[in-house]
Amino acid sequence: MSSASGVRSQFTGTSSAGRRVFDIVLSFASLLALFPLMLMIAIAVVLESGRPILFSQLRLGQHGRPFRMYKFRKFRSDCSANGLQLTLVEDSRLTTVGRFLRSAKLDELPQLWNVLIGDMSVIGPRPESLTYADCFKDGFEHVLDHKPGIFGPSQVKFRNESALYPENGDLNEFYRTVLFPTKANLDLSYYPRRTLASDIAWLFHGVLATLGLTTHTSPLTGAEGEAASRSVTGKAPPASSVVASPLPKEENKA
Repeated sequence: MSSASGVRSQFTGTSSAGRRVFDIVLSFASLLALFPLMLMIAIAVVLESGRPILFSQLRLGQHGRPFRMYKFRKFRSDCSANGLQLTLVEDSRLTTVGRFLRSAKLDELPQLWNVLIGDMSVIGPRPESLTYADCFKDGFEHVLDHKPGIFGPSQVKFRNESALYPENGDLNEFYRTVLFPTKANLDLSYYPRRTLASDIAWLFHGVLATLGLTTHTSPLTGAEGEAASRSVTGKAPPASSVVASPLPKEENKA
């Protein structure tokens, strides 16, 4: 191994170790701080629609290894986990509590446990369901080089993803040919050059977006995105669902 390769390997290992410490500290502290809120959500879920409190599903992890991801259940308990993998704006499967959890992204809180045990990271690509495992090809498989996360560029940019779904047409085809490639390209443009500082910037940006305190631009509002959307649905995505805002400073480097 050359000296340059050795230095690069050592730097990468140090960066990964620092990121793991960051994940453990932040997830543990967040679980402690948010426990009262999570307990209230659990009670609300049970009071409205009974058990189970949590929804779990196998997702693709780093290097394609499946792991079980947890969320608060937002669908009716009689809904199959093998149904449509996308949540619609007016999804009939949502409970009343589930609609609130979805809009506030509070259903994601149990993923802090996934971060704590090492299946996920605070910052990383969104973990896909096994239904879309075949999308990771033609270069997109490199997204799986990185541990999936709760926050990140694609999660922030697609905060209101369901508003982009077409009213007509094949939703799975739209996701596979329009949304997935767009999100994967966002991830591939960021994660190979990420730093711990830029991850922290995305953490704050993600929290602000979740709380509705900042706005964001969907990549699908551009000419290329509209063309891709029309190729599947015959219509451009609804631009009214997104407005512009700057990325964290680290992301403005190209």
